[in-house]
Amino acid sequence: MSESPATAGHHGAGEPLWRHFAMAGIVAALLVPFVFFFSPMRLIEARLYDLLSVVSPPALEEWGAVVVAIDEPSIGEVGQRWPWPRQIHAKLVESLRAAGAKTIVFDIVFADPSTEEADAALAKALGPDVVLAADDVTTLLSQGVQVTRVSPLDAFLDAGAAAGVASVDLDGDAYLRRMPRMRDSLAGEALRLSGEPRPAAPEGALIQYLGPAYTYPRASYYQALDPANFLPPGFFRDRIVLVGLSLKQATSADIGTPDAFPTPYTVTENTLTPGVEVQANILDNLRHGLYVLPVPPLAMAVLVVAGAFLAAAFSTHGVTWRTGLAALFVLGFFIVGAWALLRFERVWAPPALPVAAALAVFGTRFGLDYARERHLRRTVSEAFSRYLSPELVARLARDPSALKLGGERRNLTILFCDVRGFTTLSEKLKDEPERLTTLINRLLDPLSEAVLAEGGTIDKYIGDCVMAFWNAPLPSPDHPLRAARAAMRMLEAVKTLNAELRQEQGEDAPVFAIGVGINTGDCVVGNVGSRWRYDYSVLGDTVNLASRLESLSKEYGVSIVLGPATAQALQEHFVLIELDRIAVKGRTEKSAIFTIVAPADQRRDPALAELAELHPTLLDTIGAGKRVEALELVRHCQTLAPSLSNYYRKLMVKAASIPE
Repeated sequence: MSESPATAGHHGAGEPLWRHFAMAGIVAALLVPFVFFFSPMRLIEARLYDLLSVVSPPALEEWGAVVVAIDEPSIGEVGQRWPWPRQIHAKLVESLRAAGAKTIVFDIVFADPSTEEADAALAKALGPDVVLAADDVTTLLSQGVQVTRVSPLDAFLDAGAAAGVASVDLDGDAYLRRMPRMRDSLAGEALRLSGEPRPAAPEGALIQYLGPAYTYPRASYYQALDPANFLPPGFFRDRIVLVGLSLKQATSADIGTPDAFPTPYTVTENTLTPGVEVQANILDNLRHGLYVLPVPPLAMAVLVVAGAFLAAAFSTHGVTWRTGLAALFVLGFFIVGAWALLRFERVWAPPALPVAAALAVFGTRFGLDYARERHLRRTVSEAFSRYLSPELVARLARDPSALKLGGERRNLTILFCDVRGFTTLSEKLKDEPERLTTLINRLLDPLSEAVLAEGGTIDKYIGDCVMAFWNAPLPSPDHPLRAARAAMRMLEAVKTLNAELRQEQGEDAPVFAIGVGINTGDCVVGNVGSRWRYDYSVLGDTVNLASRLESLSKEYGVSIVLGPATAQALQEHFVLIELDRIAVKGRTEKSAIFTIVAPADQRRDPALAELAELHPTLLDTIGAGKRVEALELVRHCQTLAPSLSNYYRKLMVKAASIPE
């Protein structure tokens, strides 16, 4: 099936496909310079190497060296402070040679003379099967870098011993990961003397450590002095023996020493590795080709680009829960891939920057989608806020599932507000539709504002009529009072608008008046309509009665007509009078309808107090057919409440029609 023109080249995120990959290109372009120029990234990559290189390290059938450790037990047995007299080292060489050692390697620099007797004893014991440590000392000078070679005493070299450089290069975080760069390294010389010459590791090669500290087979120095009594037979036969410091107190991560180093295993084991054991790892790295080569910067740049574009490919349909799985897959792909290359190909491709590129693309895609969603929600909220209460808009934004067909039964207060004389005005302005529309909009705007200000929901506009309700969708315990306050606000808004129009247009300006009907009762409220269109609205007899009350406001000459339940709820808040009793659908008895005369704080006004007392008598008199008494009471009540003069004029006509 072919794509339609409207969707071709677009995806779920609503953008052309090229934009996704353009975004990936921008992210890659920002991160590629980190490959070449950003030193802190090297430390992050180095720490990742620490973590991955210790996972399932290579297992050797036979260790390349045996360690003779100058440790605390040996110092105790020898009974002398370090450094020891060189006669003791001479005795060790003779003992190891007698035990069948192939090559004896001292990770100790004998650069300074001691006593003539001790130096002569050691020189006599040395031979072509012994390697002594040398050291390259690097000094930073203003004019450059000076490297000074510190070699063993000439007498020891003249005796046939070889010199191997034991110097190591630490990374910026003081961890030891780099293979020695010199050809005559201590481990390299040990292999040469053993008949296994190996070329030096390439520039930048990394050490693959075979285990944490104390992994290599080892014997204490004092045991090696007398292997027949302390060690198994053949322990040193045909082996390379590395002799060096391995003090316990110098192998914790908290105590430093020149001959113990942080290695990748320091991260997991929290220990330092003795320098002599580092040399054993370097020796096996050279012998078996276990050292690891970092990929060149250009290849890393390609991986960064690949990471960005792979993430872009997975996020072309926008950010969903599947995108989260894709992000985890990409993360795992680069990390597991880096480990597999390291373990099986001896190549180190740091996953930090490719993963950062992928996550940056995913994050950018998420940020753009989030911003688009926020913009969409804001647009929808602004559109809905034109006719729904802010509370409903907020609820719909939080829970879009509320937009479905169906409803619930609730006790609501319904308000209908209609413009008086609108038909006449429409006829008068039939040749000026723009002016008519402007006028009605100027009126409906403050009427709607009055509803929303009291927390109501505008259900709909029916021509010049506004329908609103309270206590849905969110609860409002005082909903009758809020509806009444909204009605009072509407009356004030109409007065203000009339004054503005009179000031703008003079005596020919239209004069607006409104009638309001308010009723309280049980309704069905919810989304009413079809699958294609629906409104959040109310249904029920309560609504019908509210509409009828609004139409009765003109008949009774008042601005507000209240249903019985509404009036009962407002007794403490307003001065009310009963207008009449009307027949209500579903009831045999007539129901009283009311209007608002004044706020409750004016109840103590003598005129209102007298009106409240006389008005029920007036209605009873009219009901009893007492014409004279009714006319007299109507005239008196009219003087007490001038605002109800239209209502009392209608009562006057009704009273006058009573037969004598």
